Formats: sequence, structure tokens, C-alpha cells
Amino acid sequence: MGTREDLLAAAKNCLAERGYARTTVRDIVAASGSNLAAINYHFGTRDALLSQAMLESTTAAVQRILDGFAEAPGGTADERLEAFLRRLTVTFVEDRALWAANIESLAQALHFGELRTEMSARQQDARRSLAVMLQPGDDEPDDDVGALLLTLLDGLLVQWLLDPAAAPSAERLMAGLRGVAGVLAQERVRGELA
Repeated sequence: MGTREDLLAAAKNCLAERGYARTTVRDIVAASGSNLAAINYHFGTRDALLSQAMLESTTAAVQRILDGFAEAPGGTADERLEAFLRRLTVTFVEDRALWAANIESLAQALHFGELRTEMSARQQDARRSLAVMLQPGDDEPDDDVGALLLTLLDGLLVQWLLDPAAAPSAERLMAGLRGVAGVLAQERVRGELA
């Protein structure tokens, strides 16, 4: 690995151990075996380095789950979504520090235009990946479905971070989605009959 990769690996480890706000340049330099000038040279700022590390870490965490579905895409859309939610909530517990750092980095994106642009692009990718997971083999997966799922997952993450004991399980979320779908279908039928 080169210096840039060493810095990224060190930043990822520091994020997992300390979180975004508590990771200092000294922590990263010590963990990478490099120097402060290397951070400035390769990334410009600590925040740019941490943001890149965060983007790569969270993208990799979700991609591992999605890859599992690409290898075995069987089952109904309902079953695939419930299995995805179950796996994701497990990572919220197992990789709690990573997900907490993710929330911290989202807050930082509000202040850094370049980071906000990069995160927005990653969200577009995530929406598409989620739609494909739910609709494998569909040449044109529904972007609206991906947008809804990403919105659901962002809210789910916050709930799991704040109070895991009260956060909804995959089963409860699926029951809620089925309930919403039922209500919407009933409204549609009523509208057609009127």
C-alpha cells in the first residue's frame, strides 16, 4: 500500500474506534505511520480524509449485504427486503461505531460542498442498488422504490443508534410496510368506486 491508502486505512480504523468528532490528525498519523504533511498532500484536510474513509466504509458495509443478494437472489421481493433489513440491523449492532460515525459525517457534509456532492452521488448509487436488490433482473428498477427504501433505512439507522431496544425489527417494519400498502390499496379502490 502507498501513503494515501495507509492514511485511508488508518482513518477507517480511527473512525471505528473513536468516531468522527473524536478522531484527530495525530490519531491518524500515529495509526498510519505517516506524517501530517501527508494528510494535507493527499486529502487537503482532516475532514476530507475522514469523509472519504467514511464513504468507503459505509459503502463497503452495505455492499457486503447487497452482494449476498446478488449471489442468491431467490425468494419474493417481500422475503428479500425482510432478509436485507434483518442483516442490516445486525450490522447496526455489530458495527455500531461505524454507523455512528456515518451519522456524524452526514452532519459534516452540511458544511463542506464537495463532501455534500460526493455523499449525494453515493446516495443515488444506494437508491439504485436497493431498487435492484428488490427487483433483480428488472432492466429498469423503480428509482422511486430505491428512494423510499433509502429514506426508510436512514430513519431506521437513527432509531437503532439512539435506542436499539425500542428500534423496530425487520419483521415489524415489514408489517408496517404491508399495512401502508393495504391502506393505500383500499383508498385506491374507494376512489375508483366513487
